[in-house]
Amino acid sequence: MNIPIVDLKVQYQSIKEEIDKAIQSVIENTAFIKGEYVQQFERDYAEAYGAKHVVSCGNGTDALYITLKAMDIGPGDEVITTAHSWISTSETITQAGANVVFVDIDKDYYTINTNLIEEKITKKTKAIIPVHIYGQPVNMTEIMRIAKKYNLKVIEDCAQAHFAEWDNKYVGTIGDAGTFSFFPGKNLGAYGDAGCIVTNNDALAEIMRMFANHGALIKHEHHTEGINSRLDGLQAAILSVKLKYISQWTALRIDRATYYSALLNGNPDIMTPVIHSSSKHVFHLYVVQVKNRDKLQHHLKNNGIASAIHYPVPLPFMKAYEYLEYSPEDFPNIYATHQKILSLPMFPELSDDQIECIVDIINDFH
Repeated sequence: MNIPIVDLKVQYQSIKEEIDKAIQSVIENTAFIKGEYVQQFERDYAEAYGAKHVVSCGNGTDALYITLKAMDIGPGDEVITTAHSWISTSETITQAGANVVFVDIDKDYYTINTNLIEEKITKKTKAIIPVHIYGQPVNMTEIMRIAKKYNLKVIEDCAQAHFAEWDNKYVGTIGDAGTFSFFPGKNLGAYGDAGCIVTNNDALAEIMRMFANHGALIKHEHHTEGINSRLDGLQAAILSVKLKYISQWTALRIDRATYYSALLNGNPDIMTPVIHSSSKHVFHLYVVQVKNRDKLQHHLKNNGIASAIHYPVPLPFMKAYEYLEYSPEDFPNIYATHQKILSLPMFPELSDDQIECIVDIINDFH
């Protein structure tokens, strides 16, 4: 049995008629840039999140950059974030002109270790970017306590955590702003690049809209310089269709993860995901820890099972950040963990038979 790590085709087939109709409608109305479909998706997403504003943009990376710029974070400032994320989180900080300050992870949850944040705060610190990695929410109670104590902005990176919850609140609505990616493989994915920002701050939303559109709210009236980062009509129409199914798909992801863990918990060599009691984990990825990770991945591949490593090199140890001169002792948790993490196939349509096959192959590995 060949099993991919994600199967976008099977999801498309389940909603093909609606998707095709939405795409055809955009083409017939030639509403390719901005326009009614983008406005409709922004309204739909804002309503789903209970948020005042959704500012759409080209991708999740731009969403972070736009938010940093809108908050006037730049040269001389410091922004604290996790040592464990995709590089978009950290590169947007440096692109804004600020300095990135990494913090080690909580080894159980893979998210930023909130107990280590305060020791990294200086007079230059302006913001914290907690990343809800794999769909697991960060401890936002602690993040907001720290932010209030030191008067810091909070930008939630929700690229992997659509409709995840901390203490019964959607991530992305707890801090000053939440940024989202709609990359095709995400829990809510477009059929190309797409992203957005969620905020309840009126003034911040207006600045974001301007900056994402060359510094203008009205054509030819540029209040500042900005960038060109716009969600196109095709992606917006597709996302509006898929948004109707996100609750169903999220429930299936949680169910699939629960079944995985029930079958794998009997294997002493496998550490299954740990879920915080205050969180709703939405399982963008199902990540285990295992000794001899590389050999197991090879064993899975030989048996037709795809897997991945998210991520093979922690951010502080990438060549891009070698100028910071970090050592493994600076980030012991992520340094130890990154050698053992393995992402197994995860998508809503994953069947019991497929999961049982994967687990049997894992248990057959010695």
